Amino acid sequence: MKQPLIFLFTFSLVGLLGIGTIQAQTATDTVQYKERYGLRVGLDLSKPLRTLLDDSYKGLELMGDYRIYKDYYLAAEIGNENMELSEGNLSVSDKGSYIKLGADYNAYENWAGMENMVIIGLRYGFSTFSQTLESYAISTTTDYFGPNVIDASEQTKGLTASWIELLAGIKVELFQNLYLGANVQLKRMITQTTPSNIDNLAVPGFGKTNDFSQFGVGYSYNISYLIPLYKKAKE
Repeated sequence: MKQPLIFLFTFSLVGLLGIGTIQAQTATDTVQYKERYGLRVGLDLSKPLRTLLDDSYKGLELMGDYRIYKDYYLAAEIGNENMELSEGNLSVSDKGSYIKLGADYNAYENWAGMENMVIIGLRYGFSTFSQTLESYAISTTTDYFGPNVIDASEQTKGLTASWIELLAGIKVELFQNLYLGANVQLKRMITQTTPSNIDNLAVPGFGKTNDFSQFGVGYSYNISYLIPLYKKAKE
């Protein structure tokens, strides 16, 4: 279900980007246009939506970027996630906060009056969280007596993890200063601490972990608002 929604949303944004380009082509470029520089703040829409649809998940992420040069932006995300997961004979819950810091490059050449973005970005992520082993099943050679499930409720606090991620996406200005965006993320775990009895099944901000790989993936649908601070002639 997630992949069709991702593709549909992304293609819609690409369509909006194309429409904006056609409209901007009709504008005159004889007058030097001054571009806006400022702070853009927003919200990842996918996490509140998932919170409403998935009883095993709660999450919220705020984001922001600041334009420092023609096509370069400082960027950051901060969030909180609470997840319940089951894998094999284990059932665990994770909760914690994270921050991601990095930069974005706008690879889209705008026409006069446009400030849309095709983004290539890099982030360093850091998370602090706890993991609770809710229950586990003891394996047996026969199921005559049914599964032997042990309620554990063993919580490990003070866990940490760090990773880097490469992202690609777009931002489209729908109305004055209001942007709609989407991106996909490829993540690579750098460090993580784990409970003494089991591995981490997920890390807030990173997502599900994998015993066979240090890589993970993510996505975001977001809405943001630009707070213009000053204007500068287009270079």
